[in-house]
Amino acid sequence: MSTPQPESGAAGPLAAGPGPLVHESVLDAIGQTPLIRLTRITAGLAAPVYVKAEFLSVGASVKDRAARHMVHAAEQDGSLRPGGVIVESTSGNTGIGLAIVAAVRGYRSIVVVPDKTSSDKLAVLRAHGAEVILAQGGLPREHPDHPDQIARRIAAQTPGGWLAGQYDNPANPQAHRDTTGPEIWAQTAGRVTHLVAGAGTGGTITGTGEYLKEISGGRVQVIGADPATSVYGGGDGSPYYIEAVGHWHHPDSAADTWPQSFHPAVVDRFESVTDRESISIIHRLAREEGLLLGGSAGTAIAAALRTAADLTAADLVVVIAPDSGRGYLSKYFSEPWLLANGFRDADPATPAVADLTAGAPPVPVVTPSDTVAEARRAFAQAAETGSPAGPPELALVALPRRAMDTPRPLGDVVGSLRRSALDGQPQDQLVSALAGPPPPAVGAGERPADALARLPAGQPWAAVLADGRVTALIHRTDLARHADHARP
Repeated sequence: MSTPQPESGAAGPLAAGPGPLVHESVLDAIGQTPLIRLTRITAGLAAPVYVKAEFLSVGASVKDRAARHMVHAAEQDGSLRPGGVIVESTSGNTGIGLAIVAAVRGYRSIVVVPDKTSSDKLAVLRAHGAEVILAQGGLPREHPDHPDQIARRIAAQTPGGWLAGQYDNPANPQAHRDTTGPEIWAQTAGRVTHLVAGAGTGGTITGTGEYLKEISGGRVQVIGADPATSVYGGGDGSPYYIEAVGHWHHPDSAADTWPQSFHPAVVDRFESVTDRESISIIHRLAREEGLLLGGSAGTAIAAALRTAADLTAADLVVVIAPDSGRGYLSKYFSEPWLLANGFRDADPATPAVADLTAGAPPVPVVTPSDTVAEARRAFAQAAETGSPAGPPELALVALPRRAMDTPRPLGDVVGSLRRSALDGQPQDQLVSALAGPPPPAVGAGERPADALARLPAGQPWAAVLADGRVTALIHRTDLARHADHARP
């Protein structure tokens, strides 16, 4: 099939690459990924947009490059010896790359992942022989149960243990100076004018961006694609749903320490992208371009499309697609997951949870460090602007953020507080000692009957999620009252 021709006046297609290669090891097949031009989702744009298809690497992600480089550097300096154990804290992709390298080089691998990592990634890690340890997410970095701290302890206590430490390991960005950057420059014959990439550890955007800026004499612009609440792009640091990109900051952390692998000076500007836009883009890419990509690729490509909108046919945009959508079939491509987390709008013809909470009174919000006196004030203020039925029964406990004066929507609810729990308590008692777990969640676009069916028995309240963030509380009696006549 012939390559689609560009619109009149646009830059022509890039030259085809070399033929099939023969490798002596699977590690030799890491990298050398193709550029793939977007042709349908870019309709109306003058500047061509090419995807650097890192999902076609051996481990299906860009992290294969850093994994190989980090292990090689550790072998060279003696910190990883024959028979050693590779240990890492990761959201999954770096762990997969390290597990592949470990399998080929004869090492054990132990990977610590947050408990929200997709089941698809966990299965791949185990398939490659990695020992997987699930750790609680949402903790301050200094907490002993944070994934990073667990990985450090394991590496220190395991004979032959070596911590890869991708966040601060200089071999991480070096992998992209040595491979990704030169590949893009050669593949575009030096015509690339804009690089768009996400920043998680920062190794990819740092190494690739620095190489392209240097070889082009500063002509190449580097755009960081960032989740809307990520600190890198100026967000408030609250949680988001797209894995392996951005920087989440727990407000109880002693300091907001950025990875040493990330050199912020390389980024000319950031484009902030919401979770919903990222997810919407990857669904379009699968259906319009035949590309099944992960959520962080959606973030990057959304930013690339915005970038290209202001460019001309003389420009050329390369966007790095970090991984495949096959690692997220149980999340971003799962209709039940999308509905349950509020990333699917309601069917206009069917009553939905969102209809039941329209015009609902504000939910009281407190922080773990608030006192009983402050919690009582929060309930009273909610009652003043709320329902004539009286004060609300339940408050949400959320981590403090810069936008706490705007309590909805909330991205980091860590508990709940019954108004009755304040009875008889001293005014200076902390909320953290009285709070219970967060209420279970239902999606704003779900049918009441479906939401009720998922609500655990004995749970009177549910948090309503829209785009993954809490917008309201709903009582199970309200769901039940509408469930019967909501059934087809």
